[in-house]
Amino acid sequence: MLETFIKRVKDNNWQIYGIEIFFQGRIVDAYDFVPAQRRPIYSATKAFTSTAVGLAVDEGRFSIDAPIYDYIKDELPIDISEKQLQVLHKMSIKRLLTMSVPGYPFRLESEKWLDEALTYPIRFNSTPVFHYSNIPAYLVGVAVEKAVGQHLATYLESRLWGPLGIKKPDYMNCPSGHFYGASGMKLTVNELSRLGQLYLQKGRYEGKQILSEKWVNEATAIQQMSKEGGYGYYFWKYKDGAQISGKWGQKCCIFPEQQLMITYLAEIKDDPDAVLLTMEKEILPFYGM
Repeated sequence: MLETFIKRVKDNNWQIYGIEIFFQGRIVDAYDFVPAQRRPIYSATKAFTSTAVGLAVDEGRFSIDAPIYDYIKDELPIDISEKQLQVLHKMSIKRLLTMSVPGYPFRLESEKWLDEALTYPIRFNSTPVFHYSNIPAYLVGVAVEKAVGQHLATYLESRLWGPLGIKKPDYMNCPSGHFYGASGMKLTVNELSRLGQLYLQKGRYEGKQILSEKWVNEATAIQQMSKEGGYGYYFWKYKDGAQISGKWGQKCCIFPEQQLMITYLAEIKDDPDAVLLTMEKEILPFYGM
């Protein structure tokens, strides 16, 4: 099982840092290929931004049905066009959460990220179309900051990272100081696994309800179809569960029906899916999948 997976990793010289298997309420297996330390998790950061949204929604301080304009109107550039203002009035937070606003480039390029994101010319359509970009997660993170009146890292420290037993992580800000929200965090395998456990256990961690079950269910359900299958609120649909995913092989695979979760961190630029396929072949059958 895990031994065969480890052998395959070593035989292929894949750069995998570590793997952890959480089953029916406890860690049942783990292996560090190198000494455990925090590594970049890239787009897996988006799951933390989604969780910040859920926490703010649970507290009644944020609505995903509201337009992005309602939260960032004080940040608008003075020269923004009337046409762009109309777009921001129509663009709901939910559309940004589900990557269903086509037209954005993948990342921001200027030194004024927020101005660029708010003024980037979008032909907003009432029909949602899946289009993956880092810009929606950045905008959503800024919107939550404005709603709760705190930097997102400060907000998450007391409500999420502390309760999960995660020491304040390394994270990235934009040039003007806002939490990036789309990427830039560094975590250990176990720290990423703790966020996965929260979702596996319907918002509970060590007996305490941290996040509402309603948010967990919505965030990990298919909210927008994509060519990969389906997308929730910065979570990918995966088999009968969900997946937190980073670009070069950072995965947290959550299977609530089996009460199983598998988390690993890697940095494989040529073929990161090879690791996922190996995990599916060598580990999942052991748990009846």
